[in-house]
Amino acid sequence: MTQKPETPTNAAPGDPVRRRPSRWLPSLVWLIPIVAAIAGLSFALDSWYGRGPTIEISFRSAEGIEAGKTKVRYKEVDIGQVQSIRLAEDRSHVIVEVELTSDASSFAVEDSRFWVVKPRIAASGVSGLGTLLSGAYIGVDAGRSEERATSFVGLEVPPIVTADTPGKQFVLHAHDLGSLDIGSPVYFRRVSVGQVVAYDLDKDGKGVTVRVFVKSPYDSFVTTSTRFWHSSGVNLKLNADGLKLQTESIATVLLGGVSFLDSPNLPPGQIAQNDAVFQLADNQEDALKVEDGAPTSVVMYFEQSVRGLSPGAPVDFRGVVIGEVRSIGIEFRKETNSFRLPVVVDLYPSRLGLRQPGDPGALDAEGRQRLMDALVQRGMRAQLRNGNLLTGQLYVAIDFFKGAAAPRLGHSHGLQEFPTVPGTFDELQNKLAEIVDKIGKVPFDAIGQDLSSALAGMRATMASADKLVQRLDGQVAPEIVAAMQDARKTLKAAEGTFSADAPLQQDLRRALQELMRTANSLRQLTDYLEENPQSLLRGKPKEER
Repeated sequence: MTQKPETPTNAAPGDPVRRRPSRWLPSLVWLIPIVAAIAGLSFALDSWYGRGPTIEISFRSAEGIEAGKTKVRYKEVDIGQVQSIRLAEDRSHVIVEVELTSDASSFAVEDSRFWVVKPRIAASGVSGLGTLLSGAYIGVDAGRSEERATSFVGLEVPPIVTADTPGKQFVLHAHDLGSLDIGSPVYFRRVSVGQVVAYDLDKDGKGVTVRVFVKSPYDSFVTTSTRFWHSSGVNLKLNADGLKLQTESIATVLLGGVSFLDSPNLPPGQIAQNDAVFQLADNQEDALKVEDGAPTSVVMYFEQSVRGLSPGAPVDFRGVVIGEVRSIGIEFRKETNSFRLPVVVDLYPSRLGLRQPGDPGALDAEGRQRLMDALVQRGMRAQLRNGNLLTGQLYVAIDFFKGAAAPRLGHSHGLQEFPTVPGTFDELQNKLAEIVDKIGKVPFDAIGQDLSSALAGMRATMASADKLVQRLDGQVAPEIVAAMQDARKTLKAAEGTFSADAPLQQDLRRALQELMRTANSLRQLTDYLEENPQSLLRGKPKEER
């Protein structure tokens, strides 16, 4: 309904007409943009308040990273996104700008670590296979520092152990890395309890430093008396004791490994703290052996071949290893125009029951010298012996030898000299040489001539024997045949004579019967005479007649 304008009563014709303003209502069409503006402002405010810090991460390359698409994830939860990628001024790396969410601002601290998660094949196994479908993303290991940071250097390889994994890290010093690599297992009683997480050369270049991580609760087994050693897959050892072969699990064959145990020669220790430092031995035997203290080095001079003797060979005293060979050399002596072979050995006095310097009751330098002189005067010498006939390995044996001349001890190259005697193998060679000399003196030519003469006589004898046999065959043999025929006739006649029905046998039976009757009569006569001996003088009484 339209409202009519009011016309004033005193208005003249042609004057403008005044109208009262009408009450205006907005149209519903304007509600849609207003609601959209409010929603956009709400989203903008929410995005503004939800934004976290912006950080920069440098990588060697941007492989697998896309601006506006690649996410930053922690425990599979998105905590940020890559905003841009640019090349560094020196073109050695790329800089990735990442915007974190507001609830992930705690990740922008100094010790946080970032890396690109993508399919990888490493010593520790295969990882990142899930990114084949979802695409690469940036992983993060939350730091614990309180210092804020906005610039980071990304890791090219994912860390083996993250900061939230319970356990401890330990530092191992070794001569070389051996077969270890990042991800190599750590064993306790052949149970995998950790991994190698890092390694690096020492600053002086004389060794390596290896960091290992032992998971909880196994980290409590690492104490101050624990010893670590290389546990490679195959440990082959060839020395004077023979051939030794020790194998571990298949994993260590491919990756190598580290093992640890408490030393049985030490009292139980306390639980080791994080980042505790240990020595990494080459094998279990070296790791768990008794600590012998500082060795005493001496030099031994040999004039025989030392082929088969190598550094590390044992020094033996009546079956007890008291040291090892350190080095082998050669020297020329001008005064005699000859060579001799110096062998430097490390002797451990504690293995002989001698205390180390500084211990209560230990001998000083003069006391040790006097003791050494006394032992040498009693015949103590060093000798090379064959430890294994199969391998030909030699070792140094120290023992007392009767009748050995007592040499004067001296020093050479700053080391005390230790007297030696020829080895048993050299003595055997000398004896064999003596036997060969004696054999060489035997008159084999004269013996050969005598043998030739004897053989000629034997040939003449054999010829005579041949002739004799032929004569026997031609002359004597027919006569022997005739004699045998006569002997058969004689035996046949004797057989007829001694047969049961022959006359001779019957006459012989009758003669024997008569002889038996005569013997019976004589027996009766002797019995009667024995009872009546007077009958020989008086005759037989009449009444008995």
